[in-house]
Order: sequence, then structure tokens, then C-alpha cells
Amino acid sequence: MKRIGLVGGIGPASTLDYYMGIINGYRQKTSSSHYPEIIIYSIDMFEMLSSVEEELWDKVAVQLSGAVNNLASAGADFAAIASNTPHLVFDEIKRLSRIPLISIVEETCAYVVEKQYQRVLTIGTLFTMKNELYANPLTAQGIASLLPSDDEQQEIYSLFFPNLENGIVIQEDTIKMLELVNRIVREQRGFSDSRLYRASNDDQTRRFGCARY
Repeated sequence: MKRIGLVGGIGPASTLDYYMGIINGYRQKTSSSHYPEIIIYSIDMFEMLSSVEEELWDKVAVQLSGAVNNLASAGADFAAIASNTPHLVFDEIKRLSRIPLISIVEETCAYVVEKQYQRVLTIGTLFTMKNELYANPLTAQGIASLLPSDDEQQEIYSLFFPNLENGIVIQEDTIKMLELVNRIVREQRGFSDSRLYRASNDDQTRRFGCARY
């Protein structure tokens, strides 16, 4: 069995959800009572985000590729990064990595194609939304990529940080997020197609209860 490497801590709550998701997905797919071998390397999220905010992309790539190569040294055969934002420099991280990397952006887009969704709303960190992380790969597949307005992006980001990123779920914030996303989908964009997918970090989507159409 190949060992899975996971770069975590971006943030800790997200890492936990990816960890459990991998385990549950493995056991469901294999119909086995066994568990996959997983090695987690947890980085300082706020060190990374500080570099992102200053647009020090080379520094971000070096920090994350260093984490991936530490996983390789620990025995991981391949790795993934448990957050969307680092994928802004995924190609450079991949170039510096000693082991194969799985892109959650590519995997998400493959899932969207498989499910035949036609329109995708991306919610997440400001960095993920403003840099249109999903726009190009989705557009290449003929799928409409939808983003919130600048004001909506600020509101979404304020609901993610700091509480949700630290694993703190506030019911009032959940209601606000659901109302905001549903308003974007139904009213501002005029999309009634039931095959619409909301892309975000898996833990954030689940914690807010945003349905995936």
C-alpha cells in the first residue's frame, strides 16, 4: 500500500476533514476494515497567509514544497495539499517536489465534469476568489465559472475568518452564508439550473451546510 502524504494546518479544521475524508473514502471504495497509511505535515497557516497577502509567491512555493519534501523524507509516496489557496502556486510546488502531487483543483474540476454541472460558483478565501483559481480549468471544459462580486467576496471571507478556519461554527454565520450564497445563485446571477456546483474547501462547505447542486 502506498503511503499518502498530506500538507495540513491550512487550517487545522480543514486538515481534520481531509484526513477523515480520505479514511472514509478509502474504506468505502475498498469495502475494507483496514486504514490507509497517512503522513501529515502541519505548517504554520498564518506564516503562509502573510506571504500570500504580500504576494511573495516564491516564498509560498518554497514553504509548501519544503513541507512536501519533508513528507517524502518521512516515507510518503505521493502528496496533496489540504487547502485551495496554495494551489495558486501549485505548478511551482510540483516542480520542486520530490514526489508526485495531487491537485485538489484538478480533482474538483474532474468531479464537476463527471457530474455534468454546467455552472460553478466558487467561494473560499479572498485569494482563491480574486485570483479565479478555478476559472481557467473550468472554462477549458466549457463550464461557466461564477464568482461573487467584490462586496460579496469580502462578506464571504469575513464569515470564513477567523472562526470557521479555527473550527468554530457559529449558527448565525451559517445562516448568513446560506442566505448569501443562495441569493447569488438565485437572484443576482439568475441561474435556475439545478446542476450548479459550489466549490470551496470541503470542510468550509460542509460546516456551512452549502448544498452541492
